Amino acid sequence: MVLALVRGATLAEAGRRLGLDASTVFRALQRIEKGLGRRLFERSRAGYLPTELAQQFAQHAERIEAELEAARAHASVSAGTVSGLVRITTTDTVLHGMVLPALAPLGRRHPGLSFELIATNELVSLTRRDADIAVRATRHPPDHLIGKCLGPLRVAVFAARELVEAAGIAIPGHGGAVDLAALATLPWIAPDEAMPDHPSVRWRRKHLPRVVPQYRVNSIAGVLEGVEAGLGAGIVSLMIGRRSGKLVALTGTLDECDTDLWLLTHPESRHLRRIATVVSHLAEHVRLDA
Repeated sequence: MVLALVRGATLAEAGRRLGLDASTVFRALQRIEKGLGRRLFERSRAGYLPTELAQQFAQHAERIEAELEAARAHASVSAGTVSGLVRITTTDTVLHGMVLPALAPLGRRHPGLSFELIATNELVSLTRRDADIAVRATRHPPDHLIGKCLGPLRVAVFAARELVEAAGIAIPGHGGAVDLAALATLPWIAPDEAMPDHPSVRWRRKHLPRVVPQYRVNSIAGVLEGVEAGLGAGIVSLMIGRRSGKLVALTGTLDECDTDLWLLTHPESRHLRRIATVVSHLAEHVRLDA
């Protein structure tokens, strides 16, 4: 119960994780704190904030949880099946363009597996077990996680063919690029202020400092959708952009925006059969080829 409240931060969320109502969690917490003679959580408007003692309890509980999962995994091995819930967090574009296509054959091969897919631009905590696996674009993965680099994730400036032709810009041949002055004449679509340090934002500000995006969106998937809709030029994954029949590349690879795609797991759960099976499958089937 303490672990669920550390992870969920509210009585309602802790109850959801435990399959209990909030009042039951509240009464249980009162009993535990009374028995200890110490507070485990500080109540605030932000929710239930764990004390240092609660954090220590949560670490013990995570180890217990991992052992229980390992026991379940051994049971499934003996039965010759892989089953259970696997929670995967990644960004929206990686989810739709790379993870979902890779998961389809795995789900058919192991019908006992179920998946919770979390598409967010924020790094969901594997330490708190908010997710089991993270697929993230980064140059520096966290040291406390077990990681496998899936390869480089490259990007370029893309726009809808109709938009480029209407602007009177010659579409470059393979490997060619439109000059910066011509790129600056196009309307742009870009991430909003929620992602001020995104590599694509830094590149545009450096090379096209006078360009003010006409459209701003709160996700990288939104950039791709806007570019495909013909709203403007934008920086898109090379693989996804080239796969789209609506877009043309206006530049070569933007080396300054290059990053790596990492498959990350927590060291205490990576050996669990359900997680190891999914990690191994994703490592083999996620495609980054442009």
